[in-house]
Amino acid sequence: MKRFKTGEMVADSGTQLFMEGARAAQLFTVLSGMGIRYKTLENGRRQVIGFVMPGDFIGLQAAVLDAMCHSVEATTPMRLCVFNRNRVFELFQNQPERAFSLTHIAAVEEHFLGDALTTVGQRGALEKIGWSLHRFYRRACALDLNKDNSCPLPFRQQDLADALGLSLVHTNKTLAKLKDKKIAQWSNGTLHILDEDALTTLSGIDPDNIQPRPLI
Repeated sequence: MKRFKTGEMVADSGTQLFMEGARAAQLFTVLSGMGIRYKTLENGRRQVIGFVMPGDFIGLQAAVLDAMCHSVEATTPMRLCVFNRNRVFELFQNQPERAFSLTHIAAVEEHFLGDALTTVGQRGALEKIGWSLHRFYRRACALDLNKDNSCPLPFRQQDLADALGLSLVHTNKTLAKLKDKKIAQWSNGTLHILDEDALTTLSGIDPDNIQPRPLI
């Protein structure tokens, strides 16, 4: 992995790490910071398809499909481990365990997108946002980013609305309901979990079935 790695990079908030439709010479593992994955429609509207957190491997599409099918933007300052995309096939030739980890990452992302599509299409607004906040919090716990039932959530309400197919007004009102029910509160870039059991029930997620992600 030391031979595969070419260095580290720091990206400011707002930096476009990947552009939809563009080729990319590098791949990254996120060491710190957070960002968003999104697609842009012809009319300029944006669909957020995922949130990037520490430990995520980004840019695999560019290595396999020759171009990115979505964009990735840094929401906060990020520190990234940099890999040369032209050497990815060497992992499959010489490092089968690492190659399996890459395949595992792709399978996890496919599973997540299936869950996300189900949530967007079939769940009500309260369930949608409960599902999203629960996912964030459990990932933060796995990364040891939680403290006193709180974790950083440095995104905008508009980002969450774009991800879930809700209007900003509806998202704001639903977050207020979660606060009123004393389940969760999101303010000033921090998510506070007030009743984790209630949030778990609302999200429909079985926390015992969440598997660890491999680190590339």
